[in-house]
Amino acid sequence: MEKTEFRYTDRIGTIVGTMTNDGADIRINLDGWEFVGKMFDDMEPVQSVCLPDRFLIHQDSLVDCDFEFIIPVLVNDRNQLIKVDLSVHFELGKPNDRGGIDKEGFQIALEYNAIKYVSSGRLEDMEDKLLKIQKQLPDGLFIQACINCLYSDYSPYGNGVFGCMMCFRNLKQEYLQVKSKEEFFHIHDHFERQVQETWLCDEFERRVPGTGYRG
Repeated sequence: MEKTEFRYTDRIGTIVGTMTNDGADIRINLDGWEFVGKMFDDMEPVQSVCLPDRFLIHQDSLVDCDFEFIIPVLVNDRNQLIKVDLSVHFELGKPNDRGGIDKEGFQIALEYNAIKYVSSGRLEDMEDKLLKIQKQLPDGLFIQACINCLYSDYSPYGNGVFGCMMCFRNLKQEYLQVKSKEEFFHIHDHFERQVQETWLCDEFERRVPGTGYRG
């Protein structure tokens, strides 16, 4: 499990910490204080006792701050795998009177062969941003990760902004036979695990348009 740099910025300043990510759980270390979560908007302190005041916690998670970090991914360039960094800037606003926060958003960028592909600044989830970057890539080039895997899908009930893909590598044939939402519900609760869009396992197969529930 690779450890990468994680830059945390709040009203006081910036802490350069570290992040580890196993494809399901994200763990960050900021000056010795650890936070863990499934998504970047649900990072909870491992130890809340004596937590410095600079870390604002709302609904159990870090808010009122920005994150900057990279996620290593593989680009498949005509069957040659090249490791590149996906740069992420994530912004979390202040608590509001409705129980949430007043803003949330993120932007991603992928640089390959000296060309930088950048997502829009609109409020979207990781699926939308990655697929839009994928459309910008030249023919013969694609991101080899769960977002483009034949056996990954999302729940019709909805999903968070990141890390909510359902992996059906344990039910490959059953999943490939799904042609509608109704058929999808027959296997919906039997997925192997939940994974991040940027994760990759050794059973990856490139997605065929029209497959499964998400098409």
